[in-house]
Amino acid sequence: MRLLPVNLDALLVELDDLPQTLALLASLQERPIAGVDELVPAARTILVRYRPAAVSAAALAKDIAGRRLDRQVERAGTRIEIEVDYDGEDLDEVAQILGATREEVIAWHTGSDYTVAFTGFAPGFAYLSGGDPRLDVPRRKTPRTRVPAGAVALAGTFSAVYPQASPGGWQLLGVTHTPMWDLAQAVPALLQPGFRVRFVDAARRPPRARTAAHAVAPAVAGTAAPAPGMAAGPAGAVLEVRNAGLQAVFQDLGRHGQAGQGVSASGALDQGALRAANRAVGNPCDAAAIEIVDGGFELCSQGDTVLAVAGADGPLHLVAPDGRRWPQPRGQALALSDGDRLVVGAPRAGVRSYLAVRGGFAVAPVLGSCATDTLAKVGPDPIRTGDRLAVRPAVRGTVGTPELAPGDLPTAQDIVVLDVVMGPRTDWFTPEAVALLAQQLWSVTPQSNRVGLRLAGEQPLARSQPAELPSEGTALGAIQVPASGQPVLFLADHPLTGGYPVIGAVAPHHLDLAGQIPIGARIRFNPIRPFAPITP
Repeated sequence: MRLLPVNLDALLVELDDLPQTLALLASLQERPIAGVDELVPAARTILVRYRPAAVSAAALAKDIAGRRLDRQVERAGTRIEIEVDYDGEDLDEVAQILGATREEVIAWHTGSDYTVAFTGFAPGFAYLSGGDPRLDVPRRKTPRTRVPAGAVALAGTFSAVYPQASPGGWQLLGVTHTPMWDLAQAVPALLQPGFRVRFVDAARRPPRARTAAHAVAPAVAGTAAPAPGMAAGPAGAVLEVRNAGLQAVFQDLGRHGQAGQGVSASGALDQGALRAANRAVGNPCDAAAIEIVDGGFELCSQGDTVLAVAGADGPLHLVAPDGRRWPQPRGQALALSDGDRLVVGAPRAGVRSYLAVRGGFAVAPVLGSCATDTLAKVGPDPIRTGDRLAVRPAVRGTVGTPELAPGDLPTAQDIVVLDVVMGPRTDWFTPEAVALLAQQLWSVTPQSNRVGLRLAGEQPLARSQPAELPSEGTALGAIQVPASGQPVLFLADHPLTGGYPVIGAVAPHHLDLAGQIPIGARIRFNPIRPFAPITP
């Protein structure tokens, strides 16, 4: 067992194999450690996220190191059959890699049961272990930008079904019409850890049985939530969106505790700004607000409302029904009368603004949160021009607290310094690459979004280990380095697990700042803790 640093509030437990991982996971679930908030198991690792105020890394490591790893974990009795049309794009290539025929690959894939070892990457995405040991193939050298929903795939010794269309580098064998993820169900993920799974060749089923099986669910990934303007709310004030801008989505503090279904937390990229906007109007700090990217957002109050905008620094104007216009301060409560409009202009510094309304938005939560996860497609739909957003009535006596405008928000011309904790896979890179991470400036490219900041440097980061890394949990702020050597800084909508090594992670106290870095700005990473395994 090795215990590796991930961040100031997370560590990675590395084990010898999957049975040890499952044994430790079962032990930590049966006898939880006070202060541990989340466990993300993978092929040979468990990511442990904890609260440093409740438990130290040393105490956590000592407890984990004392756990037994030789127990046999009981499997759930549930067995799921998944019918597959074996016509995948990579079936012939997989057969060639294995020195087999298409028919032999299909026979091996359908010949024995798999077990759901763990979940991750995307909601409902289950890593299936077991199966025929001859099915051991590498990921594709170049991942696809889009894998279709329902694709049945291989990577290493694992099998999986993509619940929805997404990027991916696994080898595609075929497709199924069985839904892996359905929010209409009490438990949205079809496959849960411990379930047994058997793949069935659709071509070998009688036509009548095949028709019935395919009629079960025409949609593979049903993650639709009620549209924001249609959320059930009390009769009263409404905010009509006149211009939604580049991107406007509902966000709160996140969807925590759903890792078992492959769902990451998501939530506001600048959580301090979200709290500030809510405090200004007298809401609970975790109430849902609108996250606005790059301004260009306008709404009209139908009825009397009280709003506040915090986050990025930029113009904010109140426009009366007769066209008169007044500049407004950010971070303070603004009273709008019926017909008044609020216009959020393009930021001078920072990227994201947060708009809160007194009483809160009448938006339906999904899995306990109103956060919109743009990668996983979980949560309320993005806000569109023309949407009518219902407002809940405010609690009587509500008093807001004005917030000071944040200072030193970055512009596109700035160099932003981010503190970094090295690990857990720093030792997968050459010493020159580790030094280069801090010495070189990294430009934020236009491909950046809520999933992560895609960075470009003059020199790529070179690895010392060419081996393929088994998928493992990824933390908010992780700096993952794909084969190109150009890092990706994971933000709130990052996948729960990933297969590229993470050289370090942005420290928690700089995560809000990372969420405000605009396209074109440059980043300098400042390692505050050198890489070293944690000693129990």
